[in-house]
Amino acid sequence: MATPPPLGPQPPHGGGQFPPPGQPRAGAGQPYPYQVPPQVLGQAWGQSWGQAYPAPLPAPPVNGPAIAALVLGVLCFLPGVGLLLGIVALVQIRKKGERGKGMAVAGIVLSMIGALLMTLAFTTGGARDAWDGFRDVASGAGGTFSVARGECFDSQSGSLEGYAYDVDIVPCAGEHDAEVFAEFSMPDGAYPGDEAVTDAADDRCYAQSELYAMDPWALPADVDVYYFTPTRQSWRYGDREITCMFGNVDPEGSLTGSLRQDGTTLDDDQFAFLEAEALLDDAFDGVPDTEYVEDDLAGHKVWASKVVHALEQQTSALRAHDWEPSAEQAVTDYADALDRAREEWEAANKARNAGDFSDHWDKAHRLTDGAKAVTAREALGLATESPTFDDESTGEGGGGDGSDAEV
Repeated sequence: MATPPPLGPQPPHGGGQFPPPGQPRAGAGQPYPYQVPPQVLGQAWGQSWGQAYPAPLPAPPVNGPAIAALVLGVLCFLPGVGLLLGIVALVQIRKKGERGKGMAVAGIVLSMIGALLMTLAFTTGGARDAWDGFRDVASGAGGTFSVARGECFDSQSGSLEGYAYDVDIVPCAGEHDAEVFAEFSMPDGAYPGDEAVTDAADDRCYAQSELYAMDPWALPADVDVYYFTPTRQSWRYGDREITCMFGNVDPEGSLTGSLRQDGTTLDDDQFAFLEAEALLDDAFDGVPDTEYVEDDLAGHKVWASKVVHALEQQTSALRAHDWEPSAEQAVTDYADALDRAREEWEAANKARNAGDFSDHWDKAHRLTDGAKAVTAREALGLATESPTFDDESTGEGGGGDGSDAEV
């Protein structure tokens, strides 16, 4: 029984899936004798074999100035440069088709904000404050610390000038760099400036020194007044304190023992004597600020009348006090010498020329700081060596009285 051939095109060998007898089978490197046309395969797979896909195009590069503009804008550093680079980047991106437009725009905006903030800082003083703060921190300054009245200390830097960020408290009996005699606070508000703070320290510290060390004769010649003041940086943290202290004028020198002479260290007689002397010292502090008497004779004569009034107050205070018997006569003799000194100052007030004024001034000085003063001080247990000054001469052309306390 024969099977009929399938419908449709017949293979060229006459039928079946195998070749006729005597013909080789496909294999061993031999192709089948029946091949499917390429166009049919193409229809079956949707594409022809041998057709290549197109290669993808590379992405355009990122613009360099755009990156730089963004970095400078974020850092707020050189805002003018960041702004310029951002504009350049936009022009180049438009011409070359590069990427980075968003970065360029962001750099421009941030640079404009940085420029505005920098302008405000300079116009309001913020930039100066920032620089002062940086300088203080770099110098170790800006911190606040406190040293109490009557305490002695050593400076960690070895100097009482410049910036100080801390001190070492030490006993006053031994060697030390400084002794604190007063402290006061500046009023609240904006920082008044270095000059205003220094002027306040000068005025208050020198006045307070006379209340702590009441006897100018007892102050060593190499001692002067120093002070710690707030810095602009420490002011921001609430520091308003000015600390007044005694120190050695020699940077390599030091102090030994306390210089304190006030109601806490003096007996009643010593305190009364120095209080009376302070009346005259205050008057001497008002001497006209001229190099020579003839430069302002009228002013010196007015000053002489104030000295006369101070001497009247001093002698009244000395005679009103009840002195110990061992010192009473010496103090009385000293008061009599002050009466004669007052007469010389009265004559100076009526002097016709600078020479006469200076002659009376010199005679009065020898009475107020002369032998009678030394004897009274010795009886009271006070210093007996009169302080020396740069210019002891009070003759014609002299400008200083040589008896006021200078520290």
